[in-house]
Amino acid sequence: MTPPDAPGPAVATLEVEAVAVELGERFQAAGHQLYLVGGRIRDSFLGRRDPREELDFATDAKPEETVRLLRGWAERRYLQGVRFGTVGAKKDRHTLEITTFRKEVYPERDRHPSVTFGTDIGQDLARRDFTVNAMAVRLPEREFVDPFGGVRDLAARRLETPVEPEESFGDDPLRMLRACRFAATLDLVPTARVVTAMRAMADRLEIVSAERIQGELTRLLLSNRPSAGLELAVETGLAERFLPELTALRLEQDPVHRHKDVLRHTYAVVEKCEPDLVLRLAALLHDVGKPATRAFTPEGVQFHHHEVVGARLADQRLRALRYPTDVTVQVVKLVEMHLRFHTYRMGWNDAAVRRYVRDAGPLLDRLNQLVRADCTTRNPSKARALASLQDELELRIARLSEEENLEALRPPLDGNAVMKRLRVGPGPVVGEALRFLLEERMERGPIAEEEAFRLLDEWAAARG
Repeated sequence: MTPPDAPGPAVATLEVEAVAVELGERFQAAGHQLYLVGGRIRDSFLGRRDPREELDFATDAKPEETVRLLRGWAERRYLQGVRFGTVGAKKDRHTLEITTFRKEVYPERDRHPSVTFGTDIGQDLARRDFTVNAMAVRLPEREFVDPFGGVRDLAARRLETPVEPEESFGDDPLRMLRACRFAATLDLVPTARVVTAMRAMADRLEIVSAERIQGELTRLLLSNRPSAGLELAVETGLAERFLPELTALRLEQDPVHRHKDVLRHTYAVVEKCEPDLVLRLAALLHDVGKPATRAFTPEGVQFHHHEVVGARLADQRLRALRYPTDVTVQVVKLVEMHLRFHTYRMGWNDAAVRRYVRDAGPLLDRLNQLVRADCTTRNPSKARALASLQDELELRIARLSEEENLEALRPPLDGNAVMKRLRVGPGPVVGEALRFLLEERMERGPIAEEEAFRLLDEWAAARG
């Protein structure tokens, strides 16, 4: 398909899924317009088409009419979004969302958009976030429509708004953060006027719900180049509104006590980690305790116990962003443990290795990856030395795991055996005994049952 040279409806056609054409025929027969819209069209030009992707449509039909047209055709209908003009459906393994032409405007200090239905596709596309998302395909004819030059901007890797950016961001302030996400996921560069508007309107992000911000941040972090989006968020002042701990990493460089640029180091660590949400959140937040712990000493800049402070700050921030509890707990644990490896060079015995594995638990592989990513030094010999230490530790963990099944570290006796031996019922004493036996297991390695009973008897006698 050859895109148009100038903004305006195109006469070319675009290949789309058969289910979309079939749906278009149903709407056309009922006297309604239907257009395929959204990321599906943009991604087809980028060669990123995913057959499992949700298909979005825009129509002049009101929601109740859409529901009627889907009856007997769709396998399932979803009505949760009807009050915003959206009807969902399932058909032939496709997820469909059909939305009445609309315009969304946020009242000055309101988190919830006021929805007004529009009358034509041009008006609907004008209210979309960026020109690369303001393209459509008329159905069932498959006629490509691009009134704002989205294809041209896509070819130029340019991120532009269909209307004035102040108007677009006023409609939905989250679009400013979405610009950061598209910089990371699509390698698009915002125009100067878009960046200017983002800086001027950054405080408007404060009216957007934490859940919506969390969704954009997650998509940004899981992209191929999250540093581009994070840097844009910091430079425009957006990050200060939802992640001030990141902005705080722009520590002023002291001319005497030189130290690494912590913010750029953070960008690098995030990108060195595989796109796993828990791991990349930990990479993003692993050094947020440094600003509060920075101290200048004769030996240089010190950030004593920044991992402890950072874990507390990470917990507060992730809760504020409404991340699930399990995600928060895992990220906090990784932040808290990310420096422990550096004591390995002082000499760990097998007990220390066992405790490392026990404390990391199911996060061990992620912790090892975070530790490796945290080495961003440009000194080749230092980098090789750290990598060699990490290799050595992981080999020791593998050896001990093979010998002792470290993944299932537990006391050599269970609670029932402890109660029977000590002739006590359930209670605090049993828990204390089990903790004692686990510590002995850490120190000694595998313990036979007979030896475990002997240790338990000695412990009980010592307690009287």
